[in-house]
Parts: sequence; C-alpha cells; structure tokens
Amino acid sequence: MSKVIGIDLGTTNSCIAIMDGKNVRVIENAEGTRTTPSMVAFTDEGERLIGQPAKRQAVTNPCNTIYAVKRLIGQRFADSSVSKDANLIPFKIIEGKNGDAWIEAHGKQYSPSQISAIILQKMKETAENFLGEKVDQAVITVPAYFNDAQRQATKDAGRIAGLDVLRIINEPTAAALAYGLDKKDGKIIIVFDFGGGTFDVSLLEMGDGVFEVKATNGDTFLGGEDFDSCLVEHICDNFQKENGIDLRKDTLALQRLKEAAEKAKIELSSAQQTEINLPFISANSAGAQHLNMKLTRAQFERLVDHLIQKTVEPCKKCLQDAGLSPNDIDEVVLVGGMTRMPKIQKSVEDFFHKTPSKGVNPDEVVAMGAAIQAGVLQGDVKDVLLLDVTPLSLGIETLGGVFTTLIERNSTIPTKKSQVFSTATDNQSAVTIRIGQGERKMFADNKLLGQFDLVGIPPAPRGMPQIAVTFDIDANGIVQVSAKDKGTGKEQQISIQASGGLSSEEIENMVKDAEMHAEMDKKRRETVESKNQAENLIHSTEQSLKEHGDKISEEDQKSIRESIDALQSILDDKDSEEGKIKEATQKLMEVSMNLGKAIYEAQAKKDATAAEDATTTTTEKKAEDDVVDADYEEIKDDKNDKKKT
Repeated sequence: MSKVIGIDLGTTNSCIAIMDGKNVRVIENAEGTRTTPSMVAFTDEGERLIGQPAKRQAVTNPCNTIYAVKRLIGQRFADSSVSKDANLIPFKIIEGKNGDAWIEAHGKQYSPSQISAIILQKMKETAENFLGEKVDQAVITVPAYFNDAQRQATKDAGRIAGLDVLRIINEPTAAALAYGLDKKDGKIIIVFDFGGGTFDVSLLEMGDGVFEVKATNGDTFLGGEDFDSCLVEHICDNFQKENGIDLRKDTLALQRLKEAAEKAKIELSSAQQTEINLPFISANSAGAQHLNMKLTRAQFERLVDHLIQKTVEPCKKCLQDAGLSPNDIDEVVLVGGMTRMPKIQKSVEDFFHKTPSKGVNPDEVVAMGAAIQAGVLQGDVKDVLLLDVTPLSLGIETLGGVFTTLIERNSTIPTKKSQVFSTATDNQSAVTIRIGQGERKMFADNKLLGQFDLVGIPPAPRGMPQIAVTFDIDANGIVQVSAKDKGTGKEQQISIQASGGLSSEEIENMVKDAEMHAEMDKKRRETVESKNQAENLIHSTEQSLKEHGDKISEEDQKSIRESIDALQSILDDKDSEEGKIKEATQKLMEVSMNLGKAIYEAQAKKDATAAEDATTTTTEKKAEDDVVDADYEEIKDDKNDKKKT
C-alpha cells in the first residue's frame, strides 16, 4: 500500500509531510526548501513553472503568473471579494461559463481548481521523489470556514492532480493534532490560524488522544494578501500624490510593488524600520521615476490596524458558541505566517489574557497535522480520534418560505439528520427541495446552496404524502441531500456542488443579520405560521361545506362563504399583517361553528336512532331514557375527543 501524504494547500505557500515511523517528517522540495510558493506561471514558450521558479520570474511575466488562487476557489465572479482582489493583481480574472471566477493566461482559461491541481501535482512529485514510489492518496487541509463548494472544489483539484483525497481536514484542527499528539493531559485550546489568505479560529478540547472541536469561526477573505494590498495602496497613493502617476495601471510596476510590500511586511516583524527602494518604477515627461521610501513598524501597524481588528469579532463568536470565556482557555496556539507579526501577537495576548504558545512552526504545523490524520486513516497512528464541526446551519425551504434547519452550526461531523415533510397542495405530483445555509429564520435571507426535484408522487390530498428529507455531511464537511417518498420508495439526491461559494463577508453578515433582525425574523415567521393556519382552515371548511352544507341554512352557508372569501383576499395580499390574518381566521372559525354543530348533531341523532332500534320492546321507554340518552352523551364526547386529536 502506497504512503498517504498530508498536504497544506496554502494561499501563499504550500507544505507536504508524511509519517516516518512514529514521527512526522516535512519533505523538502526540489529547490531545497520545506515550503513551496503557491504560484504557477505560464511562459511565452509554453512552459509551466511552479513554486519558486514561478516566483522568480513574476516581475517579468506578471500577467501570466498566478498566485493566491485559493481565494478564488469556489467563488462567483460577481462576488465583491473577487472584484476587490482583481483591482490589485496583475493577472486577469474572468467570468467562467457558469458564473465562477476563472483565470486567463496566454489566452487560455483556467478554473481555480485547475491551478490548485498544478500546485498539488508539484507536491505529489516532491513526495514521490523522496519516497521513491508512486503516491496517489492524500489528506488535504482547508480553512475551517470553507463552505461546501470550496471544499468540493479542493477535492476536485486533488482529483485533477491524480490524488484520491481520503479526507478534507480543517487547518486549525490539523494544527491542534500536530500540537497535541504527544500531550496526554486534558486541555482546552484555541488555534489562532492567520495565514496568507484566510483567518480561522477554533476552540478544541483535547486529551487522551481525543481532539474535539467545540466551535469555529473565521473569515475566508482576511490574510497576509490583504496586508500586502493595503501597503501597495498606500505606496501607490503616495507616489501618485508626488509624481502624478498611478502605478496601479502598470502591471509590471504592480508586480514589483507586490513583492516589495511582502518583503517589507516580513522585515518589519523583526526590524523597527525598512526601506522600499524600486528604481525605474515608472516614467513621465521628466524622465525615469524612482520609488524610495522609509517605512517604520509603527506606521505599518497603523496602516493595517483595521485588518487586525477584524480578527477580534470571530474570536468572540467562537467563545460564545462554545459557552466559554478567555479565562477557560489553557493554551493559545499560533498558526500561519501572519502570526509572526508582533502587533498580532499582542492583540491575541490582550484578548485571551495569556501569552500565546510558540512551540510549533506556524508554516509547517498544518501539513504535519494532515500527515498525522493520513497516518490515522492508514493505520500507522493509533488511539487518535478527531471530531470536527460544520460552521453554519443547513436546512431546506418549507411552506411560506420558512428556513427549516436540519443540522445546526457547530454540529460534530460526520452527521446525518432526517425529517419528514409533506405536500402543500392537493394532488401534488412533485416537490422541489431547496437547500440553504445560514442562521436566518426565512429561507430568502440565507444562502441557496442548490436544489432538486422529487417527481412521481401519486395524487393525494395535501399533507398525506410522507417525504423524508435527509442531510448527510461526511467527514470532509461535504453535504449530500436526499428526498424519498415513503409511499412509492422513489428517491432523489444531490451532492451540493454550488458553482459559487460563500465569502467570509457573506457568512459574517448571515450571523450578524440573524442577531440584528432576530425580532423581525420572529414576526415574519409568526406571520407565515398564521397564513399556514388560515389556509388549512379554509381548506377544511370548504371540504365540510361541500359534504355537509345541506345540514345548515342558506344564510349560514352564505356567511361561511363570505368569510372564506374575505380571509382568502387577505392571504392573497403579500403585505397583509399578522393581526389582520388572525382576525379574519377567528371570524371564519366563529361563523363555521353552526356547521360543525350541525354535523355532530346529525351524527348523534343517527347513532341514537340505531341504539333505540336495538333495545327490547318490553323495556322500550326505560331503555330510551336510560340508554339512549347516555349513549348520546358518550358518543358526542367521543366525537369531540376525536375532533381534538
């Protein structure tokens, strides 16, 4: 059996590791480094460069050197997060046929999964060169807040690269696995994972080989790339003010600025001041223009302070979801290159009231955790149990546009949940199952992940068919939804593969909106429930009127029909308030009472006559007094009881 490898497919850099006996080993690439830049370049000669060779030639080939593609994976071209990035990168982001964000290089179009696959191929080759054997299985890490589409796209990238992806594992969870593998004492830890493109924070309880994620939060569009972009914008603004030239319009200058900004950011983690020196950055009528500026650590920290502050809210949410406070945390583990920045370390220390642990290599620990999980799956690592969670609630749309949750956020995965639903109208032969993700009460306020139809339902009164809807989230966090008609056994299912993904901003907005609009959501749901109750009453009253209308006067019939029409008119008005619906519903119930009374009196009379015929002739009068009346009362109570059930 070939070795299962662990891969950290990062935004800025990628890393690969394997289990070597009982130890984890990070594998060096062909260039002799333990991490590989997540960059792919296409040259004029048709050559494909990956990693460090691609990075070296980026300045001379900016339009065909692709980096940070992880931020595009599973994203829609129309997403604001995509357009924000597109303004500050030299290569071309285009709209794919299905509306996804794709990349164009040398006139050829590539999906983000394809570019990611090229990087994975490089990692695969690195492992094969080291092991001297073919490698075709892997565990790949993703940000904890990656949605279903992004996870599926990552798995697809592995498939394109020739890898059978045995497991998709969350990056903070992988880091915790590497950090705590040799620790037997029970601890509650926070993994603060701030990388090149994404930010995650996860709270785990670990001890005796069990790693259980209690809560997770994050931002899939916050990372080192944003710090670089912020500095590039600052440099461009200053240069334009001094020289009247906008460097953002020059792709060559933009690539040089990108590299200089990244270099300055790294230097300021250890130095108090750095110098950005880019000769011949541009030219105007006065001749060549050079860029030379000094930047202090304090200036840079002020420049990016708003980005650092964005990490605080997810930390608060993570603790709230777990029901804990900063004082309950035993250790804070820093992961990702951005955690080397002193200001970020200080921010973490201030929030959690403790000095973060620096006992792990932030660039390698995620790949090491992936390798440990690979070892667990292969049977090389014993007595380790990993329990991860899903970050957002999942459910379907039900009558009135209500979002009915089947799986709550922060539920341990893998998990499976079923619920039985029915049809909304008589003789309905098909139902559309619409799947959503989010925290709002109404479906329209959440993210539509996908939909499918269950057809071939036999004609029946509404509410009679039983349709079992099942949500199944596997250990990779990928969702499969099925619907089965219990009567016919017909089943339809879908693996959610939405063409776009949820940006971090969308996810955060879902939760924020849920908190800010909780009261509004409650009122809207109550209105829908009132409408459903009213529609059911109209339906049952019409049926009763049709079958037993002859038992009441024409005046009563007219009254009931007028009340039905009035209630239906209110329901047809989409802006009707709950109070009006309830008032009209109550009126219909009141005018229908005579109909109900007539139905039960007629039935009681019929039963009494039958009882009278069964009595003996010798005690007819006594039986009539003693038996018939008693039967009459008892039967009436039974019927009333039956009505209530």
